[in-house]
Amino acid sequence: MTLPQRLIVGLTGASGAIYGIRLLDHLKAAGVETHFVLTPAGERAITYETRLKLAEVAGKAAVHHPYADIGASIASGSFRTIGMVVAPCSVRTMSEIATGVTSNLLTRAADVTLKERRKLVLLVRETPLHLGHLRTLTALAEMGAIIMPPLPAFYAHPADIEEMVDQFLGRVLDLFAIQSPGLKRWGEDLHPSRPPPRA
Repeated sequence: MTLPQRLIVGLTGASGAIYGIRLLDHLKAAGVETHFVLTPAGERAITYETRLKLAEVAGKAAVHHPYADIGASIASGSFRTIGMVVAPCSVRTMSEIATGVTSNLLTRAADVTLKERRKLVLLVRETPLHLGHLRTLTALAEMGAIIMPPLPAFYAHPADIEEMVDQFLGRVLDLFAIQSPGLKRWGEDLHPSRPPPRA
């Protein structure tokens, strides 16, 4: 069975709203149908961290689902997707997903993604981590989630924050076999035997 090129994107209140925003841009460019859920804390993060209006961010998605709409299509396993990315993922969100006690559409959609054995990628954004966080992350990994903290790849020599974010998101898209033209690959675009020239 061929699934539709349809991906759920969640954006929560952890710092790093740019990851979710740029992910929507990349998915749109790749022709992927995006279903977007934004938490109230995520709205605040967008306001604090960017100059974008909330309507502009929501408009990047094919479908924007209200946070409280637990009757939305993505709340059901019969609605076919290739998976879900939470970018960034807050500690509260990861904790709800880990327990299965979901209180909103974002965590319900993540729970559905896990139960249907689809890919769930969590860009967990918190540091330092205490033992409770680590145990929760372990439980999520055991349940099948992919834990992918948004860490920069300095070997790609990003010129600015956007390049750094896009390089990381290229790796996220790889998990779903979605092409990312700007991704610099070690051993292909980047050669360990040829260090970059000094400025």
